[in-house]
Amino acid sequence: MSAKAIYDTAPLGAIIRFSDGRPRPPARFTRKLAAWERSNGIGRLIRKSPPFVTGRLASPATITLHEGDISSANVVLVIVHRTYGVDSALQFEVIDVPKPDSWRIVRPYGEAVELLHLANDRAAADAWLRQNRHPEARIERVDDLGDASADADASGSPAREAV
Repeated sequence: MSAKAIYDTAPLGAIIRFSDGRPRPPARFTRKLAAWERSNGIGRLIRKSPPFVTGRLASPATITLHEGDISSANVVLVIVHRTYGVDSALQFEVIDVPKPDSWRIVRPYGEAVELLHLANDRAAADAWLRQNRHPEARIERVDDLGDASADADASGSPAREAV
């Protein structure tokens, strides 16, 4: 799949594999291996940003993948995100999508929405949000198609207001 197809069809929280199509070099070629690893990997789709134009600068739509965290003594030191334009030459593949009835914690990010956390149930999502305060974060339920829908309680109000 192309990055454009991922942008159009993959839900937030999906696990995406990306590749340049080249075979993995042997471990003894450390520089070649490092270059290969930059163009081949797996990440969770956390953001789909629309295209924008500012003056003379035009940027295509982008997808952002969370590749992992670098931590020490249970403290996250570096969060690794990679952003690819929909015109990227890499090939992408959806490995897994969020399970139906799981819960996403998202926040606005410019004109897009950014995934902060994916929880198995509502209680776990509420607990995560209490421990990790994020301004304007909200909880969304994932439906059968992998799309998110804002959950509403019996009063009809949104499931979670900005915290």
